[in-house]
Amino acid sequence: MKVVVFGGSGGIGSALIRKVVENYPDAEMFATWHNTPPADEMNVSWESVDLCSEASIGSYASTFNDVHWLINAVGMLHSGSKMPEKTVRAIDAEFFISNVQLNALATLLIAKHFKDALSSPSEIAGTTRQFATISAKVGSIEDNRLGGWYSYRCSKAALNMAIKNLSIEWRRTLPSVCVTALHPGTTETELSAPFQRNVPDGKLFSPDKTAEYLIKRLSQLTPEDTGKFLTYDGEVLPW
Repeated sequence: MKVVVFGGSGGIGSALIRKVVENYPDAEMFATWHNTPPADEMNVSWESVDLCSEASIGSYASTFNDVHWLINAVGMLHSGSKMPEKTVRAIDAEFFISNVQLNALATLLIAKHFKDALSSPSEIAGTTRQFATISAKVGSIEDNRLGGWYSYRCSKAALNMAIKNLSIEWRRTLPSVCVTALHPGTTETELSAPFQRNVPDGKLFSPDKTAEYLIKRLSQLTPEDTGKFLTYDGEVLPW
């Protein structure tokens, strides 16, 4: 089984790699990094890929002819100088576009360039091909009760629409692939660090616990589950 993790040097990404290796010791692991070079402690083939560059994504995809699981764990919530907006007055065009580019467009470009590898005729008994991306519950329009976080919410809502759209297209052209958006819960990473004190007791997960939940979900999904927006514990979220 060949597994590709985008953002493999991040908190959730690196934990996903560890859990795949633990649960599927014969898997061939491939992962990308961009800003943070990986600690090469596992048997992983690493590549630096810029998800803001279609050429970089396309070049990386051209090295694959067969992929069984592809997980995009790259995401943006805040930058060194910008935090999530509390009001519309705080909207900054460049920050908004950066959120959309990383949180939504990147997944579509990955799908565009990895479609051929995911459509390989080779199969592994008991294993469904997966195309999954880490989304967020705050991207649910129906679930939005608090407002705020304009750039992040809008970009994750755009991602969710992209996943739903892709699942409909691939149900026709790649019926053996399950396409999903996954909400990992609040995980103790740099992305969530400024907001962890507001998390209820028992709801701040370590990266390894989050990865354990997500790998369990992926291992259970079949093509019939394509097009779902799922939480770490299997709940189906409203779009």
